[in-house]
Amino acid sequence: MNPTITAFQRSPDGGKGLARDTRVRWALEEVGQPYDVRLVSFEAMKQPAHLARHPFGQIPTYEDGSLVLFETGAIVLHIAERHPGLLPTDPDARARAIMWAIAALNTIEPTVLDLTAARIFEADRPWAKERLRLVEDRARVRLAQLTDYLGEKQWLDGDFSAGDLMMVSVLLRFRVTRLLDEFPTLAGYVARGEARPAYRRAFAAQLAINAPPSGEDRLG
Repeated sequence: MNPTITAFQRSPDGGKGLARDTRVRWALEEVGQPYDVRLVSFEAMKQPAHLARHPFGQIPTYEDGSLVLFETGAIVLHIAERHPGLLPTDPDARARAIMWAIAALNTIEPTVLDLTAARIFEADRPWAKERLRLVEDRARVRLAQLTDYLGEKQWLDGDFSAGDLMMVSVLLRFRVTRLLDEFPTLAGYVARGEARPAYRRAFAAQLAINAPPSGEDRLG
């Protein structure tokens, strides 16, 4: 049987690939593993059946036989461990790929989440402009550091790996803020990730769910 992932019945981004199930889809596409999708509404995400799979009521989840996982980092690394293609065979290179996957989630992603909160959820607060400047500056520091490390390299450490998959997925979220435009090296790195056939298939699958009925404009 194929593993099953959960995804938004209707994604808040309208199918732009920012929902976190895209990361899992991409990993499965990279390793050539077919998968099934269970679509869940926002209401269903808070119901006991889904909370049994994800206690925080989010997506995605991953089910393969008796194994149930949540958190995209855990899911992607599990896929990478079970299938060749996303983790190097050399032990040291493998450890570094895992390191970069964790860095994407622990060091880079919090800055873009802060940006999102400042731009959208806190925009009406009296201190919103000052906070936005602060979080933008913190994000720029991290993006500059990542730029310096990447330099002229195609990928973070040798061949494309789970570390790149997670890092590109996180950096894509900066596109909404336009901050990525200030870092052409990283913009090029993201574009290389998006050009991979496996990413294109994952993106298309997520977009297809959110495609509007004929004659309607797509949300987002």
